[in-house]
Amino acid sequence: MILTVTPNPALDLTWHVAGLIPGATHRVPTAASRAGGKGLNVARVLHAEGHDVLALATVGGETGEAFAAELTASGVPHRLLPVAAATRRSAAIVDDVRGETSVLNEVGAPLAPAETATIAESATTLGRAASAVVISGSLPPGFGPDELADLVAALAGTGVPVVVDTSGPGLLAAARSGAQVLKPNREELASATGRDEPVEGAGELLAAGARLVVVSLGEQGLLVIGRSGRPLHARMPRPLRGNATGAGDAAVAAIAAALATGTDLWSDTDAAADARAGLARRATAWSASAVLMPLAGELSPRHAELEADVVVAFADADAFADPDSDADPDAPTDEEHA
Repeated sequence: MILTVTPNPALDLTWHVAGLIPGATHRVPTAASRAGGKGLNVARVLHAEGHDVLALATVGGETGEAFAAELTASGVPHRLLPVAAATRRSAAIVDDVRGETSVLNEVGAPLAPAETATIAESATTLGRAASAVVISGSLPPGFGPDELADLVAALAGTGVPVVVDTSGPGLLAAARSGAQVLKPNREELASATGRDEPVEGAGELLAAGARLVVVSLGEQGLLVIGRSGRPLHARMPRPLRGNATGAGDAAVAAIAAALATGTDLWSDTDAAADARAGLARRATAWSASAVLMPLAGELSPRHAELEADVVVAFADADAFADPDSDADPDAPTDEEHA
């Protein structure tokens, strides 16, 4: 079983617009509403691909009722922990003409100390029986880097592999506490480490304790960087346009699936090097295929076809020194990633 932990879930609302004009009024179809947050998106992808998964999240208020009802209808196995505050909302506006997505994320209400303790206790108990644990998304007030570090340390102490996808100080806290894999995007990595060059930034997280770092680079693809072997770069041959809000989560799902098999991604052997390249290929294809879908947490039926197109190569650090500031940090391309 793969456990996903979402400390700050959201009720996701998605609108599709035929050409978004800032400041203008648009008539749009009814918004799609579904239980979201990065860990829930990861769980949806894994469930759809036939993996045994359990999604752990908090829920509260009227938005929480809608969140719980949709998640139950989805069929994704889950356990929801009641909290006093209402579940936050996230609004995604997808411009179907430009292939761009704008997202408005509510911050989320603070958790009480008892609620934070319940999350940690539940995740630790369930994690002991898991083949891998994913902790994804922003950290709500009351569940900060220190609480994340304690949870990662408790899980790592049981021997279960842990992958963390968060931002800011939480990345470094997770690395220092024993998370095996971290999945930042370029901006999150630079903010956490102070390094603008992604390979150097990943090196900071590896030095802090992580064993593998996967960095989303927008249209440049993604990097897979470990303590052993040379950094890998992968991307699709052509840019894909669509809804990129779940692209990074699909990559995390691929990472979790690899960890759950017990595959050696760490050692300095030919087999481990092949496994890292295979992970890069699949994470890229899943990320790319997610962009083709209208809602986060889904893979296009084309993902196997896209995986065959992915090209993996050794990374040239200089190629990532000056990113396009306008690029979406998680939007993959139809080019090969490494």
